[in-house]
Amino acid sequence: MSKNLNIWIEGTIMAALATALSFVPLDIGPSFSITVGQPVLILYSLRRGFGPGLVASFLWGVLHIFVGNADILTPLQGFIEYFVAFGFSGFAGLWANKTQVAIKEKNWGLSVVYITIASIVGVIARYFWHTIAGYYFWGQYAPEGWSAWFYSIVLNGASALATGIFTIVVLVIIYRTTPQLYTSINKKLGY
Repeated sequence: MSKNLNIWIEGTIMAALATALSFVPLDIGPSFSITVGQPVLILYSLRRGFGPGLVASFLWGVLHIFVGNADILTPLQGFIEYFVAFGFSGFAGLWANKTQVAIKEKNWGLSVVYITIASIVGVIARYFWHTIAGYYFWGQYAPEGWSAWFYSIVLNGASALATGIFTIVVLVIIYRTTPQLYTSINKKLGY
């Protein structure tokens, strides 16, 4: 099997796993949640890089729609929140090479720094778009006295913070227990 096909199959599996994890009930109220599938896509992005990370993250958003786990008010809102926002999680892949080099050199501190930066970038890139959609499409649900921007920034910021912390903790634990999951080359399997 070709290396590229393995990358895309792996990305599809990771997107499906992240989607399945979205059914774990970590919703706190109607607009605040911790995204349990986020570490899966950040790990994949760090393992395979920016391009595959974007594609798998985009697929993750699409799968949310297919499994009925999406709140869609309008087609544009659905596009922004599920195609664009989820896809932007793949920006974590910009740190793939640096992370893999640090792991190969067994530089624990630098590896954790890169994993943390990549997680923060992937989460912020995603929640930036959720905040934009929150202002334009969900702002009408803001409590009395709150502006639509304030409402969207507070709720999406809280979700981003919680998801970011969760993602960093999970990925550092994975790194400490099985760092080989971050490397994209497995010579025994031939890809």
